Amino acid sequence: MATILVGTSGYSYTEWIGPVYPLGTKPEAFLALYAGMFASVELNFSYYRMPTAPQLSHLLEQSGPSLSFSIKAHESLTHTVDPANWRTAADTFIKAMVPLCEAKRLEAVLLQFPYSFHYEVDRRKYLDALLKDFSSLPLAVEFRNAQWYNNRVFDSLRERGVALTSVDLPALNGLPPVLDVTTSKMAYIRLHGRNSDTWWGSDAAARYDYLYSEKELQAWVERVRGIASEAGRVLVYFNNHRRGQAVQNAKMLLGLLKRNALTP
Repeated sequence: MATILVGTSGYSYTEWIGPVYPLGTKPEAFLALYAGMFASVELNFSYYRMPTAPQLSHLLEQSGPSLSFSIKAHESLTHTVDPANWRTAADTFIKAMVPLCEAKRLEAVLLQFPYSFHYEVDRRKYLDALLKDFSSLPLAVEFRNAQWYNNRVFDSLRERGVALTSVDLPALNGLPPVLDVTTSKMAYIRLHGRNSDTWWGSDAAARYDYLYSEKELQAWVERVRGIASEAGRVLVYFNNHRRGQAVQNAKMLLGLLKRNALTP
């Protein structure tokens, strides 16, 4: 049986005080409380601020002995790429991963590219170079543009052992299709919500303000079952973090997976 880990994208939200964390909880206590609920977390602060080794060592100390981490790559590597300096940023990011690697608690580095990252020659060359630089780390790539969903890309990711992220998004033209393609021994899933009306807006909070129903997540149980038949490790993270909805849905999915004998 594949190992299936479920968690949320981020854990440090003050609006979770009440819905998730007890009233009066201090931010420094968030991670330990989170580790009591889930086995893995996707760190996303690292997209906005370049992480450092001491910072990640501190998170290891705060989280207890077993919580595992995936971590989102800094925006300078995916969204605001400077052709002259990205390798310096990549080197800085990779060096910061040392504590997680040494503790054997790094699940994956997530390279999440925006819709504007089109399937073009210069972008393909950049992605190839970036994956080579990051080849010492477990990797997952998330494309927000459907142009990347083709067999050439799938085969290239398989050759490199890089996971293609399965995503749950609104059914809008140009966004990735409902398609699960296993390209490595590790599979990566991100659920963002299905807010069609607010997806293209500038308010990111509204984009991810979504609560999945049990019926919607039951359909994901079957998708996870198929993915788990091909991958030895499956990582599932909910990004619908408003008001703790990600926690509610992650717990709901864990219950459904257990009910279907997919997790202990």
